[in-house]
Amino acid sequence: MVMKHYPPEFKADAVALYESRPGSTIKSVADDLGINPETLRNWIRAAGRPTPRAAAPAATAPAATASSLEAENEALRRKVRELEEEREILRKAAKYFAGETRW
Repeated sequence: MVMKHYPPEFKADAVALYESRPGSTIKSVADDLGINPETLRNWIRAAGRPTPRAAAPAATAPAATASSLEAENEALRRKVRELEEEREILRKAAKYFAGETRW
């Protein structure tokens, strides 16, 4: 099996992505990035961050009150920020790997 070498920026971005998603697991973030979960776990350990995390509690059905709508809006804003960060990480990775191609 060939070991892949990732740039330090990609590693830092992957760790930051894991930390920015409180309800996620290492496996889910690693799958999103297309890397091995143990690789991400090692990067998190190398960054001096704790790795264990409990599963997120199940979401409850939102009520039609103003406060629940505000909470839902905030959750959606968080999700948008998360997706934008993931997209940026993937763009950097694609740019890096495009430069590594030797035809």
